[in-house]
Order: sequence, then structure tokens, then C-alpha cells
Amino acid sequence: MTETVIRIAARGEGVTDAGRFVPLSAPGDTVTESGELIPGPHHQVPPCRHFPECGGCQLQQLDDSAFAAYLADRIATAFTSQGLDPPELLAPHISPPNSRRRASLRAERRGRQVLLGFNAEASHRIVDMRECHILRPELFALVAPLRSLLATLIGPRSAAGVRMTLADQGVDLMLEKVEADGLAASEALTDFAQTHRLARLAIDDGYGPQTRWEPEPVTVTLGGVPVPLPHGAFLQATAEGEAALVAAVREAVAGAPIVADLFAGLGTFALSLDGRILAAEAARDSALALKAAANRTQRQLFVDHRDLFRNPLDAKEVARFDAIVLDPPRAGAKEQVALLARAAVSRIAYVSCNPATFARDAKALVEGGYGLAWVKPVGQFRWSTHVELVGCFTYGGGAAPSPRAA
Repeated sequence: MTETVIRIAARGEGVTDAGRFVPLSAPGDTVTESGELIPGPHHQVPPCRHFPECGGCQLQQLDDSAFAAYLADRIATAFTSQGLDPPELLAPHISPPNSRRRASLRAERRGRQVLLGFNAEASHRIVDMRECHILRPELFALVAPLRSLLATLIGPRSAAGVRMTLADQGVDLMLEKVEADGLAASEALTDFAQTHRLARLAIDDGYGPQTRWEPEPVTVTLGGVPVPLPHGAFLQATAEGEAALVAAVREAVAGAPIVADLFAGLGTFALSLDGRILAAEAARDSALALKAAANRTQRQLFVDHRDLFRNPLDAKEVARFDAIVLDPPRAGAKEQVALLARAAVSRIAYVSCNPATFARDAKALVEGGYGLAWVKPVGQFRWSTHVELVGCFTYGGGAAPSPRAA
């Protein structure tokens, strides 16, 4: 007797028609009574030697059509759990291999050897990275040289963190939990930055980032505008994923003359929108960076340094806008959504990295009189269980924007 895998569960295991959970399987695979897995039409050979040990990927066994179905199923399941009908789902975006432009790696000294890579799945053990099929080549090219540099900065049996972001000028590199005191250490950092043409090199020894190398101000271009990039500021994982999110948001609020971009960050959406824009952001450095960029462009963009969890826009403030863009963290925007549900904004574009909290907030909006026109799934964390999306809400049965560009 055999069972057939019919879907992939939230954590990445296959589920058979009999309810059996099968790790590392794909829809269409069959499982024998003894547990042997027979690959089906959607089961591909994982491209990376570190899979499935490395925690950077959980779904390399899926082909693109199965991964797209997984993204859609995660969203539909979240809605069902809230007692809502699944929304209309547009074709998912899936970022290509080797497109991830930011990464957080861990390093550990073992004698003369330095291990550097992602943690193993569900473990604090480091998988020493020798290849990677998700990172941009510019980031992966630094992995081997970093081992040599970190060998001089990490003590025996000590650990460190490595954060890399691809900025306009090159790689922005931060080394965490390291000390670089003295002339020799300073020269080693400078030589490394020059040799590898880094945009910026900083260390954080526990007292905050300290820039050691930055030949020119580091920026990231958003909406065609160079924006100063603060240490640790949020940036969408891939340029392709960012473009898909921006296109969906623009479609959702198209034609709205006055828009509020809430949880605006560095301005991923605010700088790509037309009309008069209010951008609200709690992180001070990000708000100042966006304000500086907006001032240089002379756009009608006002930046409000504001914690929307503690101080959400009230009904009177919301009434000033023709459309709202929401891009909250994984916890969602429960406090702000509660006030939006009592308002009557023509359109809301809700960007989410957590289908569960999105569905929870969607339920509050629907109960307040909004309709969910469509959802655009975005898989910029290729081969992972991380799902992002854009939802387009309209109030009171108003006409929904065409999703053609989304």
C-alpha cells in the first residue's frame, strides 16, 4: 500500500492523503508502507550540497510550480483558520536563485578553523558554508575571505555574527561580537575593506555599530531615489521581490491623490507612489534617512517619526487620506487596523510577511465593511517557508483596481 503527498504543511513537511507527515517530500510523491519515498513530478533534486542540513532553505526539493502552490496554500489556510473565504490569489512571484541581497550569518572559532554560515535547521550548530544557491554572488564571494579575517578577531571557542547587505556602492558589512582594538586589527579591517571594495565595514562589540570604513555615504536606491542606509535598517530580501511588492501596492492605490504609508521604513513604497504622501515610521534612523531623501527630490512627501503601535492614526487623521499602505512587522498591525476598520478609507494596500496575522487583521477590516479584492503572494525567500503578500482592500463595495500589473 502507498500514500500520496497532496500538499506541503506550514513548516515544510509533506502531508499525504491519509494525513501522514513526510519530511523532504513534494506534492505527487508517493510513500510506501515501509516509509520509502518515491519522487513524483514536482520533486526536484536539491541543488545545494548543504540541503537539508542548512537552515537557510527548507524546500529545495520542490519545483517552482509546487513552491507557488505552497505559497497560495499558506495564505488560503490562514484565511480558513479565521473563518474567512480564501481571497482571489494572483499569480505568485518567486525570486530567482542567487538573488538574496542581505544575509545574517554566524561564525565560530574552532582551534585554527573558523566556521561561517547559517545555523543548521532547528539548531544553533553552524553549517560551514561552501556553496549557496540563494545569496547574491557579491555576498557569497566574501564568505571565504571572511574566515581568514575572523580568525584574527575571534577568540578560541568564541562566536560572532556577520551581517551583509548589498547597497548601491557595494557590500555593507557588519561584524558583531568582535573586538578590533589596536593598530594591527585596525589595519586588517582597512585592508580587508579596500581589497574587497566594501561600501562600508562596521563592527559591533556590544555597544552599537562603529563604522571603520566608508569612503562615501552608503545608500540604497528605492523608487529611483538614493536613500541613506543606516546600520541594520530593513531592506527587502531581493530586488525582484521588492519590485513585485511595489508593483502590487501601486496597483492597489492607483489614482489616489493623498496616501499614507504606515510602517514606511526607508521608503520602499512611499518613494514609488504618486501624489501627496505621508510616511510614518517608528525607527528614528530610518525616518531621518527617508526625510533626507525626500528633501533632495522635492517630492510631496512628509515623514512622520511615529510609533504606530503606541500611537496609531486615529479616525480623524485617517479621514484625510484616499488610500492607506500598511507594511507592519510580523506581529501585524492590530492596533492600527482596529481604527481603520472604523474608518472609511477608499482603498488599503496591506503588505505582510505573516499570513496568519494578515488574515487576523483582514477579518477585522472585513467586519468593518471592507472587501478584499485580491492578494498577490510573493516568495522572495526562495525555498524557505517564509511567505509574503500584498492584499488590496476596498471599502463599502467600491470598485477594485485591476490586478493586471500586480
